[in-house]
Amino acid sequence: MDRTQQGANPAVPRHVAIIMDGNNRWAKKRLLPGVAGHKAGVDAVRAVIEVCAEAGVEVLTLFAFSSENWQRPADEVSALMELFLGALRREARRLNQNDIRLRIIGDRSRFHPELQAAMREAEQLTAGHQRFVLQVAANYGGQWDITQAAQRLAREVQAGHLQVDDISPELLQSCLVTGDLPLPDLCIRTGGEHRISNFLLWQLAYAELYFSDLFWPDFKHEAMRKALADYAKRQRRFGKTSEQLEAEARAKC
Repeated sequence: MDRTQQGANPAVPRHVAIIMDGNNRWAKKRLLPGVAGHKAGVDAVRAVIEVCAEAGVEVLTLFAFSSENWQRPADEVSALMELFLGALRREARRLNQNDIRLRIIGDRSRFHPELQAAMREAEQLTAGHQRFVLQVAANYGGQWDITQAAQRLAREVQAGHLQVDDISPELLQSCLVTGDLPLPDLCIRTGGEHRISNFLLWQLAYAELYFSDLFWPDFKHEAMRKALADYAKRQRRFGKTSEQLEAEARAKC
């Protein structure tokens, strides 16, 4: 997809991606177990979905569980899996009622079969909705995504269905797990850290970055609106000069 493709209102990002960071620190600050922060984070997810849908955002991608998160303490991972399963079963009905399609991206093979089944059921329940896409990245890593896309193309070459010289950035991009969706326009990270942590490495090449010091459970309606307002003030140049963009805008009038 053309990286410069914009929606009806260029001041509103078509696709917002969020690294939801700070749940554990939010809980520790309140002398609570880490899982309490993750549970509180679900409320922030609901708030952000509401604001994005109202603003006209088409796709929201949330980084829920990275491929590196398996290295966390076993009890925390177990609690996260239980929370994920419960949230899927509970929130899928809410998403369906609000005309929101759920997609889950990442390597599902490591998840318990019960959780994998819940993922499929939630996706099937909401598959017919087009107004808004909620994409949840679970056991996802940007390096994994690029690798699986490259492997897919390599198999096509090996089978004689594709020539090496036919491989282009556009073709590889189409093989990413997000290949049928617009690229992210805005990437938000909460929790005060300034890095993208192996999230959508290819897809974020031209995204605007926005960092918030708020822990994820505190990032709700007002914070999301502030991030969208900040995005609306930016000028995305894609390698061009401001003068070129202004001339193009005048030519369209």
